[in-house]
Amino acid sequence: MAAAPVRQRSGPGGPRAQLPPCYYEGYLEKRGPKEKASRRLWTCLCGNSLYFFNNAKDTHYVEKLDLTGFVSLKDDCSRDRNLEAARLILRMKDGETKLTAPNLESRELWKGFLYSVIDLNVPSCLTLLPGQLQMLKEVVDKERSRRRSRNPSRAPPSPLSVPLVGEIPPCFRPVSRTEAEVLLERHPDCGNMLLRPGRDGCSLAVTTRQDLNGSVFRHYRVTQRDQGGYVIDVENPIPCATLHEVIDALVEKTAGTLQPFLLEEPYEENITYVSANDENGERILHTAPSSPLPKAPALPPKQDRWCTSPLSRSPAPDRRILTSSVPASPTNPMRRLILSPSPLAQTLNEELKMKLEKRRASQD
Repeated sequence: MAAAPVRQRSGPGGPRAQLPPCYYEGYLEKRGPKEKASRRLWTCLCGNSLYFFNNAKDTHYVEKLDLTGFVSLKDDCSRDRNLEAARLILRMKDGETKLTAPNLESRELWKGFLYSVIDLNVPSCLTLLPGQLQMLKEVVDKERSRRRSRNPSRAPPSPLSVPLVGEIPPCFRPVSRTEAEVLLERHPDCGNMLLRPGRDGCSLAVTTRQDLNGSVFRHYRVTQRDQGGYVIDVENPIPCATLHEVIDALVEKTAGTLQPFLLEEPYEENITYVSANDENGERILHTAPSSPLPKAPALPPKQDRWCTSPLSRSPAPDRRILTSSVPASPTNPMRRLILSPSPLAQTLNEELKMKLEKRRASQD
């Protein structure tokens, strides 16, 4: 029997009516951290917990799994005797729980509902249809409303409710104590020290995680002094001028064992937009084309302001005799070539000499 839409099965006042609202249900094979064999149980996602029943008609659950200690959820690619079955590994703070869905589609849906309830956000990494994504969005809205109505007087911690002085370190996260522990355990490669608001809303706290046969968490209060600055409230208080010095002091005191938690948030790789279908009015998520935009036509080259016409004549070449800078060496062949007179020049020279001699003779 595959997973089914949500519906309450017991009348008013029954045990199931006392549970949080059920968002999704169906048969799953479950094997807990201390169990040697799997059991096929009817599973209901009610609020932020999984309730397990022996069958779909039972009104009393046999097990409950609170998802507040969630660490990770990943596919299990090991083969099952049922070739169509699809496995999941649900890792919690107290161990791993292995779940088996009837098929791949059912597994994707379970992952979608679990992520939506845990993160209060519709996951974008799953292969789901538009109608299924709309179901997850409705679940997120219902779960947010349920949590607000359950704790109306307790607002989530916010950095604005704490009078911070100076620049805020990048390892600051507006999360609660439990959420800080989950973040540090879920992303151990991003650091093991996180700055967050305190429970009273008037102080800060540093949450650290280290591994010693399991996760070891420590929480340190950081208060603001009246004369300015901060102090780490330990047995020997450590005064610090800024929040950056608070983090640096803890790194220095532990010889670099504690490192600030720096989580890089994922960004979208493609541009998406939602539009309505003209025929049926259904809204669909589209991906914008990734091809580059067409380039604007290139402008013609700018003409030189000194050019009056493309057909203007080039300046007349200089008709002056160019002199060659030939070294004045008698052994240079180019020198001898330039100085040697031509036969015509020799004839003219001889005629001039003869005329000069005749003129001198007549004068005498």
